[in-house]
Amino acid sequence: MSNAEIHFGESVEMYLKTIAELANLREFVPITSIAERLGISTVSASEMIHRLQDRELLQHTPYKGVQLTKRGVHKANLVIRNHRLWETFLADKLGIAWERINEHACRLEHAVNDEVIEALAEFLECPEICPHGNPIPDAKGQMPQVAGEQLIEFAAGESGVILRILPNDDYDTLCAYLAARGIKPGERLTIEEIAPFDGPISIRLGENVHALGRKIAQQIVVQREKEFAEAAA
Repeated sequence: MSNAEIHFGESVEMYLKTIAELANLREFVPITSIAERLGISTVSASEMIHRLQDRELLQHTPYKGVQLTKRGVHKANLVIRNHRLWETFLADKLGIAWERINEHACRLEHAVNDEVIEALAEFLECPEICPHGNPIPDAKGQMPQVAGEQLIEFAAGESGVILRILPNDDYDTLCAYLAARGIKPGERLTIEEIAPFDGPISIRLGENVHALGRKIAQQIVVQREKEFAEAAA
């Protein structure tokens, strides 16, 4: 296999993974959003979108965006599986802080074949979530159904437990920002105040109150306290 073929394969995987992650927040994913996440021009993104459509990995609807086909979702989930297994290895076995593992996992997710990935899964005792709290697809490319709602959906006075931090355009910066404030999966929070006119959402963790922008609040998935207690019972 030539270097060009390897690079193209990695590019396809990155596009599919990116589209799958962006699809968590909307039905159609705009090409401009894909370009922004990957740090490339819209023209370059459009060219690859046409290639992926020719390979029946996605469908492009003009003026709306793209959707992965069933085949595209399957392949995207396998890349996500690779990524999140590596994140788990880096955090649990090598002791790298959860807010610093994403960039390393991005490099490793394309580096090995299925045999190595499944050996890694067995070594890790088949974890179901990564250190960011996100679900790990199974070996067949099936993504588990997960609970929780985005923090931005909560009202003042409501409480819950942080389940996961959704990927965004600058995941490393987001995770570092949250980690510095103790905002991570497993922590209990209460909504103290929601400022009007798209102002910040103030949350309480223990004795500390933090004001978060709406864009950050969209990336934090929380399970309401009653539902979390019922699930744990």
